[in-house]
Amino acid sequence: MTNSISTDICIIGAGPVGLFAVFEAGLLKLRCHVVDALPQVGGQLSEIYPKKPIYDIPGFPDILAGDLVQNLMRQIEPFHPTFTLGERVERLAKLEDGSFQLFTTDGTEIFCKAIAIAGGLGSFEPRKPAVESLESYEGGRGVYYMVRDPETFRDKRIVIAGGGDSALDWTIFLADVAKEVTLVHRGTTFRGAADSAEKVQNLHEAGRARLVLSSNVTHVHGQDSLEAVTITANDGTAETLHVDAFIPLFGLTPKLGPIGEWGLELEDDAVKVNTLDYSTSVPGIFAIGDINTYPGKLKLILCGFHEAALMAQGAYKYMFPDKRYVLKYTTVNGVPTL
Repeated sequence: MTNSISTDICIIGAGPVGLFAVFEAGLLKLRCHVVDALPQVGGQLSEIYPKKPIYDIPGFPDILAGDLVQNLMRQIEPFHPTFTLGERVERLAKLEDGSFQLFTTDGTEIFCKAIAIAGGLGSFEPRKPAVESLESYEGGRGVYYMVRDPETFRDKRIVIAGGGDSALDWTIFLADVAKEVTLVHRGTTFRGAADSAEKVQNLHEAGRARLVLSSNVTHVHGQDSLEAVTITANDGTAETLHVDAFIPLFGLTPKLGPIGEWGLELEDDAVKVNTLDYSTSVPGIFAIGDINTYPGKLKLILCGFHEAALMAQGAYKYMFPDKRYVLKYTTVNGVPTL
């Protein structure tokens, strides 16, 4: 039997930006139904790095990714959102009255007046370095492309490779967990935050972590599990380190999946939007968070929160073009309920 759901806004993606969109829509008395292919809310924060600290959420000097998700869920409780988890939206149809009908992989039908795509990077997979036999040590045998639980590396000897925020942040965090931490980067400067790079340099100088620049991990060794890695410098010199874990953090390869077939204007595998309200080329469909693109785009959670606020206003105007909404501050009016 087909499961049929009716709502005001269908939010595709239950990551932090999608969850905050529920709050902003709720302030406008708009009901939300959230769909995500993952079996739990939180998106990448829950699936990839729930124990990773985040440092750029306003009001929180640092907060674990999983805790941020829990806080967002508490924040949207007054609006009673509904969820379809573990199912992916496969296709949609725009109806004559301007509303939409969506269909998921498991046959769920969702009728809504507007759509907010908050699917993060869409479907994604880690970028893997070109190291021979790397796959032989996946599946808990020593090679990890994400850190789900830092305790996995308690008192272990680990090598991290990468030059972005994830590599820097996990080097900083795991310096207090692992027995030995070595960060290998092919260049001499980092793509990540300058403050994080400085912290890693300080750890290196204090002897709490090792920093190896202008180098790459070129070989992995071991019988049934990883036992060592070879690090080769750009000048050809090489050294072999005995390790328990190798964590290459080179980001994720995004794949739009079915979203790419919905007739939306795309640019570099992202959905183009109007920053007035983050509307797409299809009226009634909006895109917020990492899934969208526009001049000056920053892929930060806090920027996604801003986009969610303007999207909710835009969706309200799309659904009720003849109504005038007067902005009400939560400091004066509190948080309404649905």
